[in-house]
Amino acid sequence: MATVVEQNPLVEGLERLPVHPTTLVIFGATGDLAKRKLLPALYNLAHEGALPERFNLIGVSRSDMPDEDYRAIARESIEKYSRTKTDDKVLSALLEHVRYVSGTFDTLDPYDGLQRVADEFDEEAGIPFNRVYYLSTAPSFFPMIIDALGQRGLDEREDAEVRVVIEKPFGTTLEEALDLNRQVLHVFDERQVFRIDHYLGKETVQNVLAFRFANGMFEPLWNRNYIDHVQITASEDIGIGTRAGYYDESGALRDLVQNHMLQLLTLLCMEPPVDFSADEVRGEKVKVLHAIAPITPDTVSDIAVRAQYAGGVVGGEAAPGYLEEEGVPDDSNTETYAALRLHVDNWRWAGVPFYLRTGKRLARKVTEIAVTLKPVPHLAFGQDGSVGVKPNQLILTVQPNEGVSLSLGAKIPGTRMRIRPVNMEFLYGTAFLSQSPEAYERLIMDAMRGDATLFTRDDEVEGQWRICDPILEHWAETPGPLPTYRAGSQGPEEAERLLLPGTKWRAI
Repeated sequence: MATVVEQNPLVEGLERLPVHPTTLVIFGATGDLAKRKLLPALYNLAHEGALPERFNLIGVSRSDMPDEDYRAIARESIEKYSRTKTDDKVLSALLEHVRYVSGTFDTLDPYDGLQRVADEFDEEAGIPFNRVYYLSTAPSFFPMIIDALGQRGLDEREDAEVRVVIEKPFGTTLEEALDLNRQVLHVFDERQVFRIDHYLGKETVQNVLAFRFANGMFEPLWNRNYIDHVQITASEDIGIGTRAGYYDESGALRDLVQNHMLQLLTLLCMEPPVDFSADEVRGEKVKVLHAIAPITPDTVSDIAVRAQYAGGVVGGEAAPGYLEEEGVPDDSNTETYAALRLHVDNWRWAGVPFYLRTGKRLARKVTEIAVTLKPVPHLAFGQDGSVGVKPNQLILTVQPNEGVSLSLGAKIPGTRMRIRPVNMEFLYGTAFLSQSPEAYERLIMDAMRGDATLFTRDDEVEGQWRICDPILEHWAETPGPLPTYRAGSQGPEEAERLLLPGTKWRAI
């Protein structure tokens, strides 16, 4: 009698989705992002067997070097930054299919070389590979690379898909974003364009949708009748380091609020989509952005606060103030802290304040969403010794420890009815006994599969800029000096004026 081999139930859902043979092209292949994130992500995908069976990588950058030298750079970067210990067999197999093309992006030379190498890969395999162009360069190069790809006819290919991945920032103002969108869509169709926001690749960010729409206990409460307010925090304990050139032109609002934090807000507030296809999900997110009350110069000071960090102590060590950092102008008005109070004016969320804050050199590094429910209407537990009945809070932590916690009121052991808050907690590391993949691993795979669900559409980008642009314009017209906060602190006192009565900022 034949033995029936039962399938292991634990592998259900872990099957690999097929991916068409792909040639990935990284523009800016010797840059910091490529070395620290993209190359290690490709290795980890290869290590887990997730890359397509036939996969090629072409690096494009200004430095002139042979393929062997770039392979050595790639190997060194992967060994240094990979989240898993490297397996030489897997790494060597990946690097076999790596080529390098040199040239400056404002000439047509690198594009001719790119076309030649990509065609060679196709001819060797006897099949047309899909092509994914990843723009890991300074934003000033985005338009010229897009234009050159179009001029050389690299924007489409018979019997294969061609896609382009564009890193942030997507413009630095609404006008720039609109202009860049026009340039990109003049060459590529929207379905080919993947505007990347790496926060959307984080497991907990995607889990916002899972917790909302896969659990019957949350969705009935997810509205103005039960939720008092929401706080979204993205704090860092580090300063700007060597990024003064970029950061002083950008500031906290452009760096984090315009993209990452508004994306978190849309996921938190969106209506249930008909299905989880890219356009359905992104269509619901755009509705949230359109529902946010318009900001005018007269209302900026009521709903937005900015500040700079001054000297202080972080982690037991003295930290310089922002104006003392190397490369920062003495009269800089660039904000290192930004906080907003926004309102989503629709049926579900009318009257619920959403507080967003981000900053450098704060007490600790944490990114979290805190949903505070309204307090119970009657408190019968007033005995001495109660810590007090606090409103329930649902905390979704994106970093450093990915997970979710729910605060509940519970009785303290003893003969009296005394109440104190307790936490029910779920952590990814302990629940799944595995390391979460890097965000770039998920997003690179999605781009190769053509799944744009976790990428921002053109109208999303424009919607985000329409919220931030009036604030930036008002700040640019308002002279300094800016309010300050001590490095290692909770942030500026001025942020308190954004809070409605009865609300406090969560401790960072």
